[in-house]
Amino acid sequence: MSKKAYITTAIPYVNGVPHIGHALDYTLADIWARYQKQNGREVRFQTGVDEHGNKIAAKAAENGLDPQSYVDKMHVNFQALITSLNVESTDFIRTTDPHHKGAVQYIWQKLAEAGLIYKGSYEGWYCTGCENFVTDKEAAENNGICPDHQKPYERLSEENYYFKASHFSEQIREAIETNKLRIVPEFRKNEFLELIKDGIKDVSVSRPRKNLSWGVSVPGDESQVMYVWLDALSNYITVLGYPDRPEEWQEYWPADVQVVGKDILRFHAGIWPAMLMGLGISLPKVLLVHGFVTVGGAKMSKSLGNGVGPMEVINAYGTDAFRYYFSRHVPTQEDGDFTWEKFENSYNNELGNDLGNLVQRVASMIQRYQAGVIGDAPQAEHDMGPYREAMAEFEFNKALDITWNTVRALNQYLENVKPWMIAKQLGKDPDAESHLAEVLAHSASTLSQIADFLTPFMPSTAEKIHQIFDTGVVPSTIEPLFPKIYLHTQDPRAPKAE
Repeated sequence: MSKKAYITTAIPYVNGVPHIGHALDYTLADIWARYQKQNGREVRFQTGVDEHGNKIAAKAAENGLDPQSYVDKMHVNFQALITSLNVESTDFIRTTDPHHKGAVQYIWQKLAEAGLIYKGSYEGWYCTGCENFVTDKEAAENNGICPDHQKPYERLSEENYYFKASHFSEQIREAIETNKLRIVPEFRKNEFLELIKDGIKDVSVSRPRKNLSWGVSVPGDESQVMYVWLDALSNYITVLGYPDRPEEWQEYWPADVQVVGKDILRFHAGIWPAMLMGLGISLPKVLLVHGFVTVGGAKMSKSLGNGVGPMEVINAYGTDAFRYYFSRHVPTQEDGDFTWEKFENSYNNELGNDLGNLVQRVASMIQRYQAGVIGDAPQAEHDMGPYREAMAEFEFNKALDITWNTVRALNQYLENVKPWMIAKQLGKDPDAESHLAEVLAHSASTLSQIADFLTPFMPSTAEKIHQIFDTGVVPSTIEPLFPKIYLHTQDPRAPKAE
């Protein structure tokens, strides 16, 4: 395995505030990146934003700004979320960056020289929200209304340039079937293979300037502007320095993992591999596809007023609590559900009781019975195989389940062994002191291993646990890791109404 590793996240449009889906992208990618670093790899980790297109121009106009001023103002919201999530990304790309725009024009020219771009007329349906053309069949199946945006499709007739993605249909199918380009989970792979059973369609890669003014100009044709996907998808290599810094981008490409939501898999498994093949560049190794987060079983929507912003959760409960819930209770490869009640129960019971009280309990006993000195703590010998296997298979929720088995096992061990009862025999039983020291040292060592397990998921919490138990002397005062919070559920300590 190479010492270098590269992971990417999809680049969202900046025409709104970041939502839970974006936070999920960043969190999953950061878990993988931190785990790789834990195992000695040097990680390059891309994030960024898509700043071109009609949606952006329309929003800018609504706000009385030109598009560039608008995106200059809006992209910082995504950088702020990345910081708030404690995500250690190395790169943040904006598609308005001069290097990216020049690189995209170079990519266009390379594909054109290879005979893969041609001019054609389009007449059919289009969704501005998706920035996507749809077939008559798809429009009919959806009764003429985009299911994601709940707006009618527009009927368009225009002259565009097309990318000959169909030329690579069989090569892409073979790459996916043989896992040369691995799609995780398997059922998403099968869904996509079914989608392309009749081949990959050629895709529009430009629009007339009169219909799309905000974007990268087509080289040699000022009347046309590059359409979203060729511009946006290229970011994964342009951010590394493609094409003008080969020693840099070739060091990290192909990407080990590209994290995408299920709604954009078809672009990343169809158009993106075709572009790379057309450029003679290797395919990414893995597309990790996550699902959606529902709220109480319903899709988040402005009209329903059920949206939950990541900062609402982080500001009330902390970053690690957010990362914990969305990496354990939202399955990595499937849809997951959020309610404030579920979140708060998880926070108070799993983080507060299971883990927080355990750390406090062990630290307090070492303080009380051994003046804070841990003594000779043998290396905990829990089987790391299942945890490592879950991480390798991108089942991060299962890795946390395995971690929690260890947390609960240590709680049960203390209930069974009862070190507080052993302490009552100090001075009476000559074996009590060594027995107690052994029990507490084992507990401290197990907590250190739990902290290792938690490092990719809850880095701040893991660091605090290491600071408490790894020096050999427990600090005299320890702040609770997860103080109880009852904003959405009944506080059991509250006096009962008469």
